[in-house]
Amino acid sequence: MGVFDSGVGGLTVLHECLVTMGHEDFVYLGDHARLPYGPRPLAEIRRFALEIGGFLETQGVKLVLVACNAATSAALPQLQEELRVPVVGVIAPEAHAAVQATRNRRVGLMATQATVSARRYDELVHALDAGVDLVPVACPRLVPLIESDDPFAAETTDAVREYADPLKAAGVDTVVLGCTHYPLVRPILQRVFGRGVTLVFSAEETAREVAETLARKGIENDTSREGTYRFLTTGDPTAFRTMGARFLMLPITEVEHVSLDELRAAAA
Repeated sequence: MGVFDSGVGGLTVLHECLVTMGHEDFVYLGDHARLPYGPRPLAEIRRFALEIGGFLETQGVKLVLVACNAATSAALPQLQEELRVPVVGVIAPEAHAAVQATRNRRVGLMATQATVSARRYDELVHALDAGVDLVPVACPRLVPLIESDDPFAAETTDAVREYADPLKAAGVDTVVLGCTHYPLVRPILQRVFGRGVTLVFSAEETAREVAETLARKGIENDTSREGTYRFLTTGDPTAFRTMGARFLMLPITEVEHVSLDELRAAAA
């Protein structure tokens, strides 16, 4: 199956998929040439997502997992309409988990500007419980800091404190980590918010939804086989390999380069 993200953040989701579905084959594409997606207009992110989705179909995938909150926010319905294979995003499982977790019905959302602007979390949370108060905060500094050489530097803690302040002031008891990069610095986030706040990141729930979709469609692999995985990037393969291992928590040996022209040609 195909998995994509603007960079390496989606590898945190792929990790859960590999644990849950070790018998499946995966192709992961990180669009590093156009990272970050967060500050871009939704229409532009939607175009990128449709290019990548079309390209992954040419690779013979049987399902596409959008392991990027900004791309899920901007393009999930369009991907589901245009691709011939099932498409699963990361937002619905998180919204569901947040509504289940909150006790005082005040939920915070930390995400990129694109994800906040799209308001998909608002729609999904309120569809599940119209009484939940969702407080979104755009966190533009976090992805570059998390992808830096030292994601646990003091500057990251300072940025987390800044973004956490309005959520603390709002009295939230649950915070959705609405970007696949954020779990890498979860210890910093938990320390800043304290034990009384539940952090929601739904890699496990997303992997479960993927597994259920494969089973429902009758397209899962035999559980006795061992799956394979390939890594592709539109950026620098060496940089992807080094940083990707940090997010995947597994060694990455080979990374293939894909040009933006190849992506555009697949979507044409």
